[in-house]
Amino acid sequence: MNWMAVASIYRSEMGRFFRTLLQSFLSPVLSTSLYFVVFGAAIGSRIDQVEGIAYGAFIVPGLIMLSVMTQSISNASFGIYFPKFIGTVYELLSAPVNFLEIVLGYVGAAATKALFIGLVILGTASLFVDLSIAHPGAMVLFLVLTCLSFSLLGFIIGIWARNFEQLQLVPLLIVTPLVFLGGSFYSISMLPPIWQKITLFNPVVYLISGFRWSFFGTSDVPVVTSLLAIGGFTCLCLAVIWWIFKTGWRIRS
Repeated sequence: MNWMAVASIYRSEMGRFFRTLLQSFLSPVLSTSLYFVVFGAAIGSRIDQVEGIAYGAFIVPGLIMLSVMTQSISNASFGIYFPKFIGTVYELLSAPVNFLEIVLGYVGAAATKALFIGLVILGTASLFVDLSIAHPGAMVLFLVLTCLSFSLLGFIIGIWARNFEQLQLVPLLIVTPLVFLGGSFYSISMLPPIWQKITLFNPVVYLISGFRWSFFGTSDVPVVTSLLAIGGFTCLCLAVIWWIFKTGWRIRS
């Protein structure tokens, strides 16, 4: 393993993040504050509790997951697409580094950025509501796994995309709706029985449910199922990336 190559890619990507640190910091703080104004104050005033949890606190895991997923995808997809766009990816491919080292550098940096955003949102949320984390170790585990898995997905999207518009296609048209329909701001037990069964086909449900369990000890699906779901998703993304580098799909052409 060429750790120097991994560190070089990682530092380069993190350098781009620190150059826009103020923007990266203010954006999640402002968006989280707006969500609390709209959902916490306006809707929360009409919904006292959900499953025994104050509504303002109940939506915190969903808010964190929404931002973490979209930030992971955006950072990773742009990180690998930009070298493709300017042509420097060929220098990277001709260097003595293998696909695993390239993935570790880009995905590691994207996951670190998303983790930072998640912690910023958690800190911002604590200013609005009283939060207690029932299982802090599990919370960190779910957060890290989500950052890694969706950074891998973003890496795939960055290779697949042919223009900057396509980079935003999957986050806006697929991931964000799945998060909103995956129990981010409500419990799926509040839905009619038929819609509860349909919602279980949404993979994001398992991530949000497990993450919410780490905060409050309650979940819509078993925690083990949530871990298996995110583990399976991570393995699937790794398999796709391995196939991409083996065949050169959308990289060498």
